Amino acid sequence: DTTDDHTLLWLLNHIRLGIPELIVQVRHHKHTRVYAFFVTATYERWVPRALPGPPAVSPRPLKAEFGGGMRSFSCEEDYIYENIENELYFFTSQERQNIIRYWLENLRAKQGEALHNIHFLEGQPIIPELAARGVIQQVFPLHEQRILKRLMKSWVQAVCEAQPLDDICDYFGVKIAMYFAWLGFYTSAMVYPAVFGSILYTFTESDQLVPSVPRTSQDISCVVFAIFNVIWATLFLEEWKRRGAEFAYKWGTLDTPAESIEEPRPQFRGIKRISPVTSAEEFYYPPWKRLLFQCLVSLPVCLACLTLVFLLMLGCFQLQEFVLSIQELPRIIRFLPKIILAVIVTACDELYKKVAYWLNDMGAW
Repeated sequence: DTTDDHTLLWLLNHIRLGIPELIVQVRHHKHTRVYAFFVTATYERWVPRALPGPPAVSPRPLKAEFGGGMRSFSCEEDYIYENIENELYFFTSQERQNIIRYWLENLRAKQGEALHNIHFLEGQPIIPELAARGVIQQVFPLHEQRILKRLMKSWVQAVCEAQPLDDICDYFGVKIAMYFAWLGFYTSAMVYPAVFGSILYTFTESDQLVPSVPRTSQDISCVVFAIFNVIWATLFLEEWKRRGAEFAYKWGTLDTPAESIEEPRPQFRGIKRISPVTSAEEFYYPPWKRLLFQCLVSLPVCLACLTLVFLLMLGCFQLQEFVLSIQELPRIIRFLPKIILAVIVTACDELYKKVAYWLNDMGAW
């Protein structure tokens, strides 16, 4: 709400010049009194730059005449991919959001660029830095009401029906879909120990009502149920491995390393070089500098924080013993050391959170 016109125009020009494929609209909300940039792109602009570096989309299915299966997207051979002609189905909603987010986070500053008192380093990502400085309040994707309504009917409001995992994957991505796939599989698998345990419990309780029956039946039931749980847990894990591999193959992430799905941190800084592995341009930060920072800064700061916590807790315990040793003090005063300890823990939590963020950002360049 305090953004001036110079900042808006500066950021707008950088986005339009740095990412000409994007369509940007600037709107001002009367109720929140903030400016918003609505960012999107046409299908014709998405396809040529779907993979500008690290994969922003999952491997695409091939047409049957080209062998079927899955393959990483290539602009030069876009005609071999299934649904390439259909702009509504070729990219999922989550993939389109990923592409735009990747473009925005990789909008980097040139040498000597500055905005008011913010001085950018060469190659530094602009959007994350402005978000960290409070110039940009939030960066988030907008929901598609058409798809949300469909998911509401087929998923949230549906009773005793299978989860629409493919629709969940298309909208929220593979990670969210895989989580709900596991959650549904786990919930279904829990039926077997629940039923078997209920049967054992029923027989055990009925035996306890008969005086002539020894009370060892409860112990036997516990042993039987423990053996059943061991067998059930083993079968559950093995079956989920198969089920998870099926989903991963269907969604194009089977045998895909996690680092190739995750995008590199936009806050990473370093010198530009040609990667000896991929022969692509990348930012490189020497490992010896990172190790030097960890030894000379991270380790002493962590030790200082641990020492401070130890001394504060020791002081609170000593104060507690001193207060309890004085019998004439009112009852409410006896709780004072505990209250002080709770306040110290809360304050240290906030302080150490900021220190942890700073160490993580500085030590992970």
